[in-house]
Amino acid sequence: MTTESKAAKPALPASPPLTERQEARRRRILHTSAKLASRGGFDAVQMREVAESSGVALGTLYRYFPSKVHLLVATMQDQLQHMHETLRKRPPSEQDPGARVAQTLMRAFRALQREPHLADAMVRALTFADRSVSPEVDTVSRLTTAIILDAMAPPAAHRSQEPARPAAPPTPEQLSAVRVIEHTWHSALITWLSGRASIAQVKIDIETVCRLIDLTTPARGGQDGR
Repeated sequence: MTTESKAAKPALPASPPLTERQEARRRRILHTSAKLASRGGFDAVQMREVAESSGVALGTLYRYFPSKVHLLVATMQDQLQHMHETLRKRPPSEQDPGARVAQTLMRAFRALQREPHLADAMVRALTFADRSVSPEVDTVSRLTTAIILDAMAPPAAHRSQEPARPAAPPTPEQLSAVRVIEHTWHSALITWLSGRASIAQVKIDIETVCRLIDLTTPARGGQDGR
Protein backbone atom coordinates (compact mmCIF):
# COMPACT_ATOMS: atom_id res chain seq x y z
CA MET A 1 0.00 0.00 0.00
CA THR A 2 1.37 3.40 -0.96
CA THR A 3 1.76 6.31 1.41
CA GLU A 4 -1.00 8.15 -0.46
CA SER A 5 -3.47 5.28 -0.11
CA LYS A 6 -2.64 4.94 3.57
CA ALA A 7 -3.30 8.62 4.12
CA ALA A 8 -6.58 8.44 2.20
CA LYS A 9 -7.88 5.47 4.18
CA PRO A 10 -10.82 6.71 6.30
CA ALA A 11 -10.76 6.21 10.05
CA LEU A 12 -12.88 3.37 11.36
CA PRO A 13 -16.11 4.61 12.96
CA ALA A 14 -16.41 4.25 16.71
CA SER A 15 -18.45 1.25 17.88
CA PRO A 16 -21.97 2.23 18.94
CA PRO A 17 -22.69 1.91 22.66
CA LEU A 18 -24.16 -1.40 23.79
CA THR A 19 -27.83 -1.63 24.59
CA GLU A 20 -28.87 -2.69 28.08
CA ARG A 21 -29.51 -6.22 26.82
CA GLN A 22 -26.17 -6.39 25.02
CA GLU A 23 -24.35 -5.10 28.10
CA ALA A 24 -26.03 -7.75 30.26
CA ARG A 25 -24.97 -10.41 27.74
CA ARG A 26 -21.41 -9.11 27.76
CA ARG A 27 -21.32 -9.19 31.55
CA ARG A 28 -22.49 -12.82 31.56
CA ILE A 29 -19.73 -13.71 29.14
CA LEU A 30 -17.05 -12.00 31.25
CA HIS A 31 -18.38 -13.62 34.42
CA THR A 32 -18.22 -17.04 32.77
CA SER A 33 -14.71 -16.37 31.47
CA ALA A 34 -13.48 -15.42 34.95
CA LYS A 35 -15.20 -18.45 36.51
CA LEU A 36 -13.64 -20.91 34.06
CA ALA A 37 -10.20 -19.28 34.34
CA SER A 38 -10.41 -19.40 38.15
CA ARG A 39 -10.94 -23.15 37.95
CA GLY A 40 -8.24 -24.10 35.48
CA GLY A 41 -6.34 -21.12 34.10
CA PHE A 42 -5.82 -20.17 30.47
CA ASP A 43 -6.44 -23.62 28.96
CA ALA A 44 -9.75 -24.01 30.83
CA VAL A 45 -11.28 -21.08 28.94
CA GLN A 46 -12.72 -22.66 25.79
CA MET A 47 -14.86 -20.44 23.61
CA ARG A 48 -17.54 -23.07 23.01
CA GLU A 49 -17.93 -23.71 26.74
CA VAL A 50 -17.98 -19.97 27.45
CA ALA A 51 -20.80 -19.56 24.93
CA GLU A 52 -22.82 -22.49 26.32
CA SER A 53 -22.38 -21.42 29.95
CA SER A 54 -23.26 -17.80 29.09
CA GLY A 55 -26.38 -18.78 27.17
CA VAL A 56 -25.25 -17.22 23.88
CA ALA A 57 -24.56 -18.63 20.44
CA LEU A 58 -20.93 -19.26 19.59
CA GLY A 59 -21.16 -16.81 16.69
CA THR A 60 -22.51 -14.16 19.06
CA LEU A 61 -19.59 -14.72 21.42
CA TYR A 62 -17.12 -14.19 18.59
CA ARG A 63 -18.85 -10.95 17.63
CA TYR A 64 -18.17 -9.66 21.14
CA PHE A 65 -14.69 -11.20 21.47
CA PRO A 66 -12.91 -12.36 18.28
CA SER A 67 -10.59 -14.72 20.19
CA LYS A 68 -9.86 -16.17 23.60
CA VAL A 69 -7.06 -13.63 24.03
CA HIS A 70 -9.51 -10.78 23.38
CA LEU A 71 -11.89 -12.32 25.92
CA LEU A 72 -9.30 -12.77 28.67
CA VAL A 73 -7.80 -9.31 28.22
CA ALA A 74 -11.34 -7.91 28.49
CA THR A 75 -11.77 -10.07 31.60
CA MET A 76 -8.68 -8.43 33.08
CA GLN A 77 -10.12 -5.02 32.23
CA ASP A 78 -13.32 -5.98 34.04
CA GLN A 79 -11.42 -7.27 37.08
CA LEU A 80 -9.36 -4.07 37.27
CA GLN A 81 -12.52 -1.94 37.11
CA HIS A 82 -13.98 -3.81 40.08
CA MET A 83 -10.65 -3.56 41.89
CA HIS A 84 -10.51 0.19 41.23
CA GLU A 85 -13.98 0.67 42.71
CA THR A 86 -13.03 -1.33 45.80
CA LEU A 87 -9.79 0.62 46.27
CA ARG A 88 -11.68 3.92 46.05
CA LYS A 89 -13.97 2.80 48.85
CA ARG A 90 -10.95 2.00 51.02
CA PRO A 91 -8.25 4.52 49.99
CA PRO A 92 -4.64 4.09 51.14
CA SER A 93 -3.73 5.50 54.53
CA GLU A 94 -0.02 6.23 54.09
CA GLN A 95 1.17 9.85 54.15
CA ASP A 96 3.70 9.86 51.29
CA PRO A 97 2.43 9.45 47.70
CA GLY A 98 4.93 6.69 46.94
CA ALA A 99 3.90 4.73 50.02
CA ARG A 100 0.21 5.14 49.10
CA VAL A 101 0.87 3.76 45.62
CA ALA A 102 2.84 0.83 47.05
CA GLN A 103 0.08 0.07 49.55
CA THR A 104 -2.55 0.20 46.79
CA LEU A 105 -0.64 -2.01 44.37
CA MET A 106 0.05 -4.61 47.06
CA ARG A 107 -3.65 -4.71 47.89
CA ALA A 108 -4.36 -5.24 44.19
CA PHE A 109 -1.65 -7.89 44.04
CA ARG A 110 -3.12 -9.77 47.00
CA ALA A 111 -6.54 -9.71 45.35
CA LEU A 112 -5.00 -11.43 42.32
CA GLN A 113 -3.10 -13.78 44.64
CA ARG A 114 -6.43 -15.13 45.91
CA GLU A 115 -7.26 -16.26 42.34
CA PRO A 116 -3.90 -17.49 40.97
CA HIS A 117 -5.37 -19.45 38.03
CA LEU A 118 -7.40 -16.43 36.93
CA ALA A 119 -4.39 -14.13 37.32
CA ASP A 120 -2.23 -16.50 35.28
CA ALA A 121 -4.83 -16.72 32.51
CA MET A 122 -5.16 -12.94 32.23
CA VAL A 123 -1.41 -12.34 32.28
CA ARG A 124 -0.85 -15.01 29.64
CA ALA A 125 -3.48 -13.37 27.46
CA LEU A 126 -1.70 -10.02 27.79
CA THR A 127 1.56 -11.73 26.83
CA PHE A 128 0.00 -13.38 23.75
CA ALA A 129 -1.87 -10.24 22.63
CA ASP A 130 -1.02 -8.95 19.17
CA ARG A 131 -1.94 -5.67 17.48
CA SER A 132 -5.55 -6.75 17.03
CA VAL A 133 -5.94 -6.65 20.83
CA SER A 134 -4.31 -3.22 21.21
CA PRO A 135 -7.51 -1.35 22.22
CA GLU A 136 -8.19 -3.83 25.03
CA VAL A 137 -4.56 -3.82 26.17
CA ASP A 138 -4.54 -0.01 26.12
CA THR A 139 -7.64 0.02 28.33
CA VAL A 140 -5.94 -2.30 30.84
CA SER A 141 -2.96 0.07 30.90
CA ARG A 142 -5.19 3.13 31.37
CA LEU A 143 -6.99 1.46 34.27
CA THR A 144 -3.70 0.59 35.94
CA THR A 145 -2.55 4.18 35.47
CA ALA A 146 -5.83 5.46 36.96
CA ILE A 147 -5.36 3.24 40.02
CA ILE A 148 -1.85 4.63 40.54
CA LEU A 149 -2.90 8.26 40.01
CA ASP A 150 -5.77 7.88 42.46
CA ALA A 151 -3.37 6.48 45.05
CA MET A 152 -1.06 9.47 44.52
CA ALA A 153 -3.86 11.88 45.49
CA PRO A 154 -3.67 13.49 48.95
CA PRO A 155 -5.72 11.60 51.57
CA ALA A 156 -8.25 14.46 51.84
CA ALA A 157 -9.09 14.06 48.15
CA HIS A 158 -10.36 10.53 48.75
CA ARG A 159 -13.08 11.78 51.10
CA SER A 160 -14.68 13.75 48.30
CA GLN A 161 -17.42 12.32 46.07
CA GLU A 162 -15.40 13.24 43.01
CA PRO A 163 -12.84 10.83 41.51
CA ALA A 164 -9.55 11.33 43.35
CA ARG A 165 -6.65 12.84 41.48
CA PRO A 166 -3.36 14.44 42.50
CA ALA A 167 -3.66 18.09 43.58
CA ALA A 168 -1.88 19.15 40.38
CA PRO A 169 -1.69 17.40 37.01
CA PRO A 170 1.15 14.85 37.00
CA THR A 171 4.39 16.12 35.52
CA PRO A 172 6.06 14.32 32.59
CA GLU A 173 8.58 12.94 35.09
CA GLN A 174 5.78 11.58 37.27
CA LEU A 175 4.05 10.00 34.30
CA SER A 176 7.34 8.37 33.35
CA ALA A 177 7.61 7.05 36.92
CA VAL A 178 4.05 5.71 36.68
CA ARG A 179 4.96 3.81 33.49
CA VAL A 180 8.01 2.27 35.17
CA ILE A 181 5.85 1.28 38.16
CA GLU A 182 3.30 -0.33 35.84
CA HIS A 183 6.05 -2.35 34.12
CA THR A 184 7.48 -3.44 37.45
CA TRP A 185 4.08 -4.43 38.83
CA HIS A 186 3.33 -6.48 35.73
CA SER A 187 6.79 -8.10 35.79
CA ALA A 188 6.42 -8.87 39.51
CA LEU A 189 3.12 -10.58 38.83
CA ILE A 190 4.71 -12.73 36.12
CA THR A 191 7.68 -13.74 38.26
CA TRP A 192 5.39 -14.60 41.18
CA LEU A 193 3.06 -16.66 38.99
CA SER A 194 6.04 -18.58 37.60
CA GLY A 195 7.33 -19.31 41.11
CA ARG A 196 10.47 -17.21 40.67
CA ALA A 197 9.60 -14.60 43.31
CA SER A 198 7.99 -14.75 46.73
CA ILE A 199 5.32 -12.34 47.95
CA ALA A 200 7.93 -10.82 50.25
CA GLN A 201 10.23 -10.12 47.29
CA VAL A 202 7.36 -8.68 45.28
CA LYS A 203 6.57 -6.31 48.16
CA ILE A 204 10.18 -5.14 48.31
CA ASP A 205 10.29 -4.54 44.56
CA ILE A 206 6.99 -2.64 44.54
CA GLU A 207 7.95 -0.46 47.50
CA THR A 208 11.34 0.26 45.92
CA VAL A 209 10.01 1.31 42.52
CA CYS A 210 7.21 3.40 44.09
CA ARG A 211 9.85 5.66 45.61
CA LEU A 212 10.12 7.12 42.12
CA ILE A 213 6.84 8.90 42.83
CA ASP A 214 8.39 10.86 45.69
CA LEU A 215 11.61 11.49 43.74
CA THR A 216 9.67 12.99 40.81
CA THR A 217 7.15 14.96 42.88
CA PRO A 218 7.95 18.69 42.59
CA ALA A 219 9.16 20.22 45.87
CA ARG A 220 6.78 22.69 47.48
CA GLY A 221 7.66 26.31 46.89
CA GLY A 222 10.17 27.66 49.32
CA GLN A 223 11.24 24.31 50.73
CA ASP A 224 14.57 24.32 48.98
CA GLY A 225 15.27 27.94 49.87
CA ARG A 226 15.44 29.10 46.28
